[in-house]
Amino acid sequence: MFLGTAGAVPTVDRAPSGLLLVRGGERLLFDCGEGTQRQLMRSVGLAHIDRIFITHLHGDHFLGLPGMLKTLGLMGRETGIDLVGPPGLEEIMLISHRLFGRLPYPIDLREIDGGAVVQGDGYVVRSARNHHGIPGLAYALEEEWRPGRFHPDRAVALGVTPGPDFGRLQAGESLVLPTGDVVEPEQVMDERRPGRKIVISGDTRPSREVLELSRDATVLIHDSTFADSEAARALETRHSTAREAAVLARQAGVELLVLTHVSSRHGRRELLDEARAAFPQTILPSDLDHLVVPYPEKGPPELIFARDAAGMWGD
Repeated sequence: MFLGTAGAVPTVDRAPSGLLLVRGGERLLFDCGEGTQRQLMRSVGLAHIDRIFITHLHGDHFLGLPGMLKTLGLMGRETGIDLVGPPGLEEIMLISHRLFGRLPYPIDLREIDGGAVVQGDGYVVRSARNHHGIPGLAYALEEEWRPGRFHPDRAVALGVTPGPDFGRLQAGESLVLPTGDVVEPEQVMDERRPGRKIVISGDTRPSREVLELSRDATVLIHDSTFADSEAARALETRHSTAREAAVLARQAGVELLVLTHVSSRHGRRELLDEARAAFPQTILPSDLDHLVVPYPEKGPPELIFARDAAGMWGD
């Protein structure tokens, strides 16, 4: 879910940076700009956040963190939160401690650099340095490969009895039948299936590091602060234009590009037209829109607009 899609300055319609990634029962928050907790309250709720990843330490990407952590404490949270970010995050948190005071739950803070890997349940989050003038990170959530589809009819035809032996084959074990015949998993299962890969660039100029991190991604969410008319400004402030993000997406072979961190200088159509000229599979969401990303064999990602999802949130 896109909690905040504005550039450094919020607008009436767009809040500062925040992205919620929901995978199964786990919620991962990437950046926490001012007002992020209200955006969560307006949509999916605030109480359950497992991990927070900060891309860099400019205020529009973390100033919502102290208030949100305090609110979670006031709500009686006891479960710890993992907090991951670039060098300098620990110092920021020590300073912020004066604002939110003692919390009733632990924070497991980890400063990382490019090349670090954070292990999850069935996935990893890889990091790469981005190029924004201060230490910053792009992140890629990569799911593990999944077993191929199991075909019980094939197994029965080979003499396998339904029940626990099905499970052994699905777990990758060879099975010796009472007849002495051996049934191998590949005889009754399709090839392994890839998982999903979601990349968040953070604020950045186009870079080799982000390009390599984004190779074959299902979704690339990339800084697209400016249009081509402000290319010099993008270079000066170390941001990307929408066209530059699109060129990188094409080079990386991603399935879908999502434009974000958009400046109020530009209209939505202007940025989309410039990006789609280089990479047609591009979208630009509004705040509280969310993107459903199925497994690759189940179809392409689908953007659900906030106005259509309101019923799901109880509004």
